[in-house]
Amino acid sequence: MRIDKYLWCIRYYKTRNLATQACNKGQITLNDQKAKPSKNVLSGDIITLKKNQITYTLKVLDIPKSRLGAKLVDLYRVDTTPPEELDKLKLIRETSSYYREKGVGRPTKKDRRDIDSFTHPWEEDDDYEEL
Repeated sequence: MRIDKYLWCIRYYKTRNLATQACNKGQITLNDQKAKPSKNVLSGDIITLKKNQITYTLKVLDIPKSRLGAKLVDLYRVDTTPPEELDKLKLIRETSSYYREKGVGRPTKKDRRDIDSFTHPWEEDDDYEEL
């Protein structure tokens, strides 16, 4: 099986085209050699790939026939990524949530009205003035 198809099948890339582009950029190595997208993967091969500033290391156990469900991926590969690389991933996730809590963003129209009524209680919401 081609390396781009293999990485797509075991869900490291969302599309096969993204896996092909990563191979062309030199982000994927097979047995310590840069891999072209058409390079064949065999059982026992070691794949190293750089994705999102993290270097993953995989050992191929078997070749799947088609794309797998997430629960079945471990039957076809062993993730031998060093713990330091996984710590980088935790750090990236923590720093991205530092600026804003998840789910908190731009206020809705109702939130905006509540904020306005709290900050300016003396102003009325009516569009007309009484005479």
